[in-house]
Amino acid sequence: MLKIVDAGNRRAVRALLTSPRVGDAATARRVARIVADVRRGGDRALLQYARRFDGLDGSIEVSEAEMREAAARVPRTVRAALRAAARNIRRVARQQVPRGWRARVAAGVVVEQRVVPLERVGCYVPGGRYPLPSSLLMTAIPAAAAGVGEVVVACPKPAPVVMAAALEAGVSRLFRLGGAHAIAALAYGTETVPRVDKIVGPGNRYVAAAKALVASECGIDFYAGPTEIVIVAARGPAAWIAVDLIAQAEHDPDARSVLITPSRTLAARVAREVEARMPDAGPARRALEAHGGIVVTSSAAEAMELAHVAAPEHLVVDDERLARMVRCAGSVFVGPWSAQAAGDYAIGSNHVLPTSGAARARGGLSAADFVRQFTVQRLTRAGLRRIGGTAMTLAGAEGLHAHAASIGIRIR
Repeated sequence: MLKIVDAGNRRAVRALLTSPRVGDAATARRVARIVADVRRGGDRALLQYARRFDGLDGSIEVSEAEMREAAARVPRTVRAALRAAARNIRRVARQQVPRGWRARVAAGVVVEQRVVPLERVGCYVPGGRYPLPSSLLMTAIPAAAAGVGEVVVACPKPAPVVMAAALEAGVSRLFRLGGAHAIAALAYGTETVPRVDKIVGPGNRYVAAAKALVASECGIDFYAGPTEIVIVAARGPAAWIAVDLIAQAEHDPDARSVLITPSRTLAARVAREVEARMPDAGPARRALEAHGGIVVTSSAAEAMELAHVAAPEHLVVDDERLARMVRCAGSVFVGPWSAQAAGDYAIGSNHVLPTSGAARARGGLSAADFVRQFTVQRLTRAGLRRIGGTAMTLAGAEGLHAHAASIGIRIR
């Protein structure tokens, strides 16, 4: 039975809603050694790790001819689904690209914001229990929509359906690489793998640790921990909610699936439905038993406050009134028909989302993650005179007299 707790039981509620990010010293040391080896040894070290961890037997890079041959073996219905999903993702991503602007701050003082795409990005696509073509589409297509010149993909075991997705997304190069060594190769470059400006995409704890390690020298999207869903609802159907909780749990034994409701009746119904539908074994059962639960609150407002404590990757709310109350979540799904699982594939919104409370600071991956935004300033002589006194006064207040002098020499 899925555990049911009252909102007043703060310790139990906190355990359900928060996933403290505990550093794994052994993983960090192992990843640091791998990253250093690849950075120093290039292809030689990269090949050793790829053969050891990825089972590589052959070329690191997948040729376009190989991709096309593999994609041809993918069922026609699956290829059609990839095209449809890609079309929706592309449509949303194009709306997300930031626009440049120019503002006249004062007479003779103009500030412009310029938006320039990154030159090259690396998309990491996991290759664990199941192939994940959707993760390739969700990372590569927004990059292309932003105008990135070269999109490089690393996947330890690219199945034919992943190769079909790579062709659909128009990726530049695809490498049979996974884990920390793939991240190191993308971050620093080797003789075969080009260095990228930014690395995006989900992965296991080794990938996450490697991304954190290289982040000071190569851009990354965000830390990606175990997936999570929080559902805030006062109404059913209970069976639909139960299936949503189970669906998220099947990703990973560490996945977090939580219902927050002001209805004790709904809580009991959902718990019964989960018990009836839960698989006998596998990651979903382990995840629900370890990290799943239901919190019963005194009101819908209290339910939303607890949802904000979680700052979940996926937040599902059962009506528009609750949707207007949302302050932080990776992605929000409103109403009983907005199945979160549809967002993983076909809605067009991105499924690469912040976890472990990171949604307090940002939302999911978007085309905006693949551009540089910087300002350009243009001042006339009159414009500098107009703002020069303000700047010199503040420079003096900070004790930076050379700053003041660099302005003063121009306006005297």
